[in-house]
Amino acid sequence: MRVVVTGATGNLGSSLVEALAIDPGVQSVVGIARRAPSWTPPKTTWVAADVRTAPLDELFEGADAVVHLAWIFQPTHDPVATWDNNVRGAERVFEAAARSGAGALVHASSVGVYRAGLGEGPADEGWPTDSLPTAAYGREKAYLERVLDRVAAQQPLLRVVRMRPYFLFRRAAASSQRRIFAGPFLPTSLLRRRLPKVPVPAGIRFQALHTADAAEAFRRALHEPVRGAFNLAAPPPIGPEELAAALGGEPLVVPLPVVRAAVAAAWHARVLPASPHLVDLVAGLPLLDCGRARDELGWSPTRSGTEALEELVEGLRHRASFPTPPLAPDRPLRSDELVSGVGTFTSPPVADPTRPAGPDTR
Repeated sequence: MRVVVTGATGNLGSSLVEALAIDPGVQSVVGIARRAPSWTPPKTTWVAADVRTAPLDELFEGADAVVHLAWIFQPTHDPVATWDNNVRGAERVFEAAARSGAGALVHASSVGVYRAGLGEGPADEGWPTDSLPTAAYGREKAYLERVLDRVAAQQPLLRVVRMRPYFLFRRAAASSQRRIFAGPFLPTSLLRRRLPKVPVPAGIRFQALHTADAAEAFRRALHEPVRGAFNLAAPPPIGPEELAAALGGEPLVVPLPVVRAAVAAAWHARVLPASPHLVDLVAGLPLLDCGRARDELGWSPTRSGTEALEELVEGLRHRASFPTPPLAPDRPLRSDELVSGVGTFTSPPVADPTRPAGPDTR
């Protein structure tokens, strides 16, 4: 099997490439990213390309499967830029995958597509996928679900699979996720201390998944004759107690409106990349029923959600990174984040490898 992976150097992408590189059923992997890494996993060829503009038909020629992971979270202050990359780029990938004659298209959707505030769940794959429209992340992911509905109907020979994972954590992605969501003003030294009280939003309840476990589900979807959506998450649910414990303290429960107001003020002042709309989205997400992935893919997570979260926190304390541009170590003094404006920095063109890495996430 010949597999093309877009967004192959990010959090999920690098884990998937690692899994495919040791899969005896995979002959070769083409990893597409805006900047090629120095990392050289087996059977993998890197192509520096932007899915918004690259000649995808040429890159997908001869592929048996296309896995689409390319995505950016930032700049949250410019939803047109994220729409252009995330939605228009994805549409180009879907269309080219169909034209190439690939047998399978596997897309990284998200728990964020589900209707927020409908209830705690657990939600199976039939839960409404009309995400909170004010949050760009959910809006874009939900729109692409409708695009995939059309692709699946018009291309019956193309096996369309959409994965809907909860929050994906790993140690090596810590520096990247700090940049994307917390910005340059989060002191790493604070995470190294044991705080007696850790502020946590009231009512917070979510699930997490180790990125390697998510990659295994994607890998299995390439080999199994499945179609449609699959929820991916690990038990147990994470609430205020579990979240505070992972950070090394006792929970100090803060009313959600207070948390949102603080995030909104910091976001508008451009000292925090994460937007208040993302807080709204996360607060309303349901827990997931992952029975279909278990039954049809034979998949189950090897790590608990709390273990994945604890690994991320440990990575944040030690500024963990990985040798790809999106997961690269923090730059000295985080100067590029400050100079460019928090949450507004976009990646340089692939033709200029000397420029600093942007906010690639997958």
